[in-house]
Amino acid sequence: MNFKLIVRVIGMLLLVEGLALLLSAFVAYLSGGDDFAALALSAGISLAPGIFALLATSLPSSSLARREAFFVVTVGWLIISFIGSLPYLISGYIPNITDAFFETMSGFTTTGATILDDIEALPRGLLFWRAMTQWLGGMGIIVLALSFLPAFGIGGMQLYVAEAPGLSLDKVSPRVYQTARTIWGLYLLLTLLEMVLLMLGGLSWFDSICHSFTTMATGGFSTKQASIAYWQSPYIQYVVTIFMIIAGTNFTLMFFALTGKPGRLFRHEEYRFYIFFILGFTALIFAGLMLTGTGAVEAAFRDALFTVVSVMTTTGFVTADYLLWPPVLIMLIFALFFFGASIGSTGGGVKIMRIGVLLKNSYYELQRLIHPHAVIPVRFNSVSLEPKFVNNILAFFMFYLGIFFVSSIIMTIFEPDMVTSMGAVASCLANIGPGLGSVGPIFSYSHIPEVGKWFLSFLMMIGRLELFTVLILFTPAFWKK
Repeated sequence: MNFKLIVRVIGMLLLVEGLALLLSAFVAYLSGGDDFAALALSAGISLAPGIFALLATSLPSSSLARREAFFVVTVGWLIISFIGSLPYLISGYIPNITDAFFETMSGFTTTGATILDDIEALPRGLLFWRAMTQWLGGMGIIVLALSFLPAFGIGGMQLYVAEAPGLSLDKVSPRVYQTARTIWGLYLLLTLLEMVLLMLGGLSWFDSICHSFTTMATGGFSTKQASIAYWQSPYIQYVVTIFMIIAGTNFTLMFFALTGKPGRLFRHEEYRFYIFFILGFTALIFAGLMLTGTGAVEAAFRDALFTVVSVMTTTGFVTADYLLWPPVLIMLIFALFFFGASIGSTGGGVKIMRIGVLLKNSYYELQRLIHPHAVIPVRFNSVSLEPKFVNNILAFFMFYLGIFFVSSIIMTIFEPDMVTSMGAVASCLANIGPGLGSVGPIFSYSHIPEVGKWFLSFLMMIGRLELFTVLILFTPAFWKK
């Protein structure tokens, strides 16, 4: 592998992270918090090797190959997570390296699982950095770096494929760096729009910024321990719900919809599946809440809609403790752990397109049994999918379920309660945050043993990078010439 090129890319990532840390240090300075020094020092630790890596390596004569891209994405995410944990450690607000790394990995992977039991005790600079990690990780810090990589002589197509969520590379421009800039521009615009709407609803500028960051990233970190439930405002909860739905939509389709081609969004089969599942699960849970007399009509509908959208988009915000609901509704919520949002969105999980293709393929398989000589291809968006594409989805789903079951068994070594173990594994693998049992929506992960936290951090990363990007590094064939 071309390690000089790999070092150059990682140097660019450290520059991006260092600038984000500097911005957080500026927020700490304005708010007069005692976290300014920790954030400023962390920014220097990130910027110094980043600048050195760029100065010490010459402009490359070739672009990254696929194998190098898989390696640099995995290693890059580990490095930025370790650097990102420094502000917590240096400031002393999270003095344990395990907890600091867990919190940071949860941020960059937009999982939203936290070890903090008193979030309000953190100064504003650290809270801003905590939200910033999710905003950077939502669309992808490497995709952001792609916006600038051409200036540093690095091809970015393979990096985009290795990090960007989804099954294929949807582009709004022939040039990958222009696509990255356009998508990040839309991401920023929607973040600013939500920020304004939240301020109109009564949130402070600081809370509006942080929650806009973590909503558009489908991350779920809040500045309050009670999450969105802290504000008993239907307006705020509906605004957050709408933007969670937007964040869970394919951003390329969203770009076309906002630039005069809304038909492309509503004709897209995955988007129709996405809205159908949201409405269907909301109706089922709302009916269940009404039949059991849980809450007033509007409040029950709002809690049902918010919870379904929050879990399905893998955001993890909370307005109600769903573990207090009837068992059948808890099972429906747990089923949503295995759905996820759209491809090309900031959401995690299996992804709706994969679910749709699996459902269609299962239905067509019944038809093939009845008509064994008929050629019945799987169609999605009126396009016949190649068998290798369907096989890729089947392989992903089998890997996903296999990792879930094996990891749940392993997790019981660290957390004997099976419900908690399964909930934690499913939540971290899908990058949701809240789980079941003692890691439910009103609890934290602080009680999980240290080895368990490292294990869950690994699950967060492989879930965020769509399994294959990380797992391929563990195959002997990857390291052969």
